[in-house]
Amino acid sequence: MLTEIIIIGNELISGKTRDLNGWYASGCLLSYGLEVSEIRTVGDNYDTLSSVLRAAIKRSNFIIVTGGLGPTEDDLTTEIVSKALDRPLLLDQTVLEHIKDYTKKFSLPWSPSLEKLAWLPREAKILDPKREMCGFSLSEGDSIFYFLPGVPEQMRELINSAVIPDILRRYRPTAVPHHRILKVYGMSESSIADIFKGLSDELKKVMFGFYPSFPENHITITVRGKKDAEIERELNRAEEKIRNLLGPYIFASDGKTMEAIVGELLKGRKMMISVAESCTGGLIGHRLTSISGSSLYFERGVIVYSNRSKVEMLGVRQQTIDSYGAVSDQTVREMAEGTKRIAKTDMGLAVTGTAGPLGGTKDKPVGTVFIGLSVDGKIFSGQYRFSGERANIKLNTSEMALDWVRRYLNGYPFIPGI
Repeated sequence: MLTEIIIIGNELISGKTRDLNGWYASGCLLSYGLEVSEIRTVGDNYDTLSSVLRAAIKRSNFIIVTGGLGPTEDDLTTEIVSKALDRPLLLDQTVLEHIKDYTKKFSLPWSPSLEKLAWLPREAKILDPKREMCGFSLSEGDSIFYFLPGVPEQMRELINSAVIPDILRRYRPTAVPHHRILKVYGMSESSIADIFKGLSDELKKVMFGFYPSFPENHITITVRGKKDAEIERELNRAEEKIRNLLGPYIFASDGKTMEAIVGELLKGRKMMISVAESCTGGLIGHRLTSISGSSLYFERGVIVYSNRSKVEMLGVRQQTIDSYGAVSDQTVREMAEGTKRIAKTDMGLAVTGTAGPLGGTKDKPVGTVFIGLSVDGKIFSGQYRFSGERANIKLNTSEMALDWVRRYLNGYPFIPGI
């Protein structure tokens, strides 16, 4: 049973945008023992895409196509599919009503172009039961097409929730895949993709994939076979190669979390930590204390959200806040030193920042975060600029702060800030 992936987009073949959807889909499929025979990138062109779709039917059982399902004029996939596979477009009233309800719910203006999303090829099956994302499947002879949006978050969700479960209902791989997961923090998806170029050619028996799990990236190493000793050797060889390439950006393997790794390091060195949090509102303390036995290394955590609390509970000087602001390098250094001194711990960790969506300024826009670490008679501090919604900024801040502790205890340099 063969599977292929077709990526659609003029911006991809022009080189303006890098394709990560194909890599993600391939990694997901391979982790379930589903072999991908080919990944093709084509533009939004009727003749080219029609030819590619018809050729795919002759050679593959499962065909995953991403891109071109939106409401704009250059989103042509649905129309091309209709003509290429001789499937007239039909208006799906249920989808249309859902779109209208959505626009009313969020007070969005109605545009006639939105109706385009409700016109689907005959016998198309919607992939998202909630009808919140574009995407449909079509059976054509012995082949099944899965048409997915090009938006990475939506495409990835449908791959995992709809496409792979449907394929596995129809086909069960004979070779059992064996996996290992390496967790990475501080590297972008594109940077990981660059590093992995050529690695698959060098390790022909190993299949690689990655799964973004914000704010981390999880790399999967997959080997299929029946001989356990040989599989273990291949997995170890691949892991060693990746660790040499990514170095300290890899913080854990398989099911371990950042907070668990930090806890093991603190416990192993018999060190106690205290935490002072402003913008994260206790998230760091929550993560550290979610690990059983954390009382062996976590002494206390304080949420010092207001300026007054920073002064009264940590001994931050009012003059420091007045001169530099609560969100500043100077303030976070005094916060880190203050929590360490008052709690009498080996290490004091502190964060302050602007999580948004309000509160940003020209000099310190939303997402500006300062981290401070007081340990061994030294104080370290750094500034970062995180993007996304409020929850994403808080989570990224907690991850970076914990990573500082991990890196310090392992003798690694901190991830550079701005």
